[in-house]
Amino acid sequence: MIDLSIVIPARNEEFLGLTVQDLLENIEGNTEILIGLDGYDKPVPDIPQDPRVKVVKADVSIGQRAMTNRLVAMSTAKYIVKVDAHCTFGKGFDRILMEDMQEDWTLVPTMRNLHAFDWVCKKCGNYWYQGPTPTHCMKDYKHPVLNEACDSTEFERKIVWEPRRGTRNNFYRFDKDLHFQYWRDFEKRLDPTWELAETMSIQGSFFMITRKKYLELNICDEAHGSWGQQGVEVACKTWLSGGKVMTSKKTWYSHLFRTQGGDFGFPYENNTVTQARKFSQDLWNSPFEQLKVKFPQAIHDLKWLLDKFSPVPDWEFTKGILYYSDCKKEDWQVKPFRDLLKRANHDRYRIVSVTLKPLSFGDNITLPLERSFLTMAKQILTGLKELNTDYVFFCEDDVAYSSSHFDFVPPKRDVYYYNMNCWQVRDTDGYAVYFDAKRLSQICADRKFLIDHYEKRIKRIDEAGERGEIIGSGFAAKMGYEPGTHHRPERVDDFKAEGWRSEVPNLDVATSSGDRKSVV
Repeated sequence: MIDLSIVIPARNEEFLGLTVQDLLENIEGNTEILIGLDGYDKPVPDIPQDPRVKVVKADVSIGQRAMTNRLVAMSTAKYIVKVDAHCTFGKGFDRILMEDMQEDWTLVPTMRNLHAFDWVCKKCGNYWYQGPTPTHCMKDYKHPVLNEACDSTEFERKIVWEPRRGTRNNFYRFDKDLHFQYWRDFEKRLDPTWELAETMSIQGSFFMITRKKYLELNICDEAHGSWGQQGVEVACKTWLSGGKVMTSKKTWYSHLFRTQGGDFGFPYENNTVTQARKFSQDLWNSPFEQLKVKFPQAIHDLKWLLDKFSPVPDWEFTKGILYYSDCKKEDWQVKPFRDLLKRANHDRYRIVSVTLKPLSFGDNITLPLERSFLTMAKQILTGLKELNTDYVFFCEDDVAYSSSHFDFVPPKRDVYYYNMNCWQVRDTDGYAVYFDAKRLSQICADRKFLIDHYEKRIKRIDEAGERGEIIGSGFAAKMGYEPGTHHRPERVDDFKAEGWRSEVPNLDVATSSGDRKSVV
């Protein structure tokens, strides 16, 4: 009974033989090696003959995922390791990983960079680091530059085949576009003595999983396309189905990175990566709908994973506050609201104020305009463009905002969100009423989404004015002041509005014109 099947999907891989030989020299367990030659249109390198090695061929390329699945279907082992065909390995890596492996884990060892070969000039003997086939002699090893003293056009490769010193990677993540990222800083969060630790994602060139879980989770879903997004797919399927993705520092492998193009590039068409990423973004609903996923085995959502590893670079959404006022009220009436807003914000988010008179509040922009519906739209658009954040909260000068109001994160980028937990208060006697209403002062939404809305709004108001329509009580009022809240023909767009409720309510205070103090 085989304990571990190492599967190697390979297309035009010139170092396949060296990889297999390295495996045979370093495996110590009851391990077999399954190789899939995926439509080679270049010479197939010599593969060591060994009873532990089995080879299958596809005359026409079927894709990396499909070939991996074909190899896994051949296996009867408890564990599967998928590995690229250009790697070296630590002694006994298979035994070491199997000793720690658990049923619901995906496990990866430390990854190092593989120094596979150097180029050597046959004429002058200069040599330089691996890369595409050269056309000129080079004189600088690490950063090759043209060697003008040598006119040779004949070069040969000198095989090195060892890990580069100092290159060790243990932790990985992905950004909002689900693009792979190294995460070296994550290790700073851990006890320095760690040997096994959780990682948000993997690189994709090596991973171990049980064959049962591989099949159950459809780990190489061919709907992604030929290749690309392997690390995100494996990590998300493992984590969100209730498992763990783990890194072991007890052993290592080294991987050859071929990112320089030419004949030192990827063996599969690189345009398939775009297809895979689009499919992946739809599957995990990223970045617009972090609260839902379409993977049927998921018991968690993507936000759960982000919260688990929080803070995750590129995923910490930035928020800003847009304060706008026509400055018609007396300052004693509205200053308490500004002071409360400062306290509620706790200096968490930048405040941009756009007013019709200079105001010492946040980063102030003063517009030399008269109060009007069009002016208010221009104030809002000006502030939106100044903020440069992911999301924006609108704040008005007569609303008392709670701190919990600013905890909200919109789950979708193309929806207008309104805090429905807002009470209307009369300042003369503190009488308060509540009714369901979506108020502009309670909106939070994607900043770019709002910019698009207000650019269209201003353009339509200008066009209405050119037609001679009444802007104040006429066309502008019919447009509605709260985006997404009605279906009249004059509406700006067809996007929807949804509500949320903060833990503590906001107070929309009707301030009087007398000398009495505000209820705030």
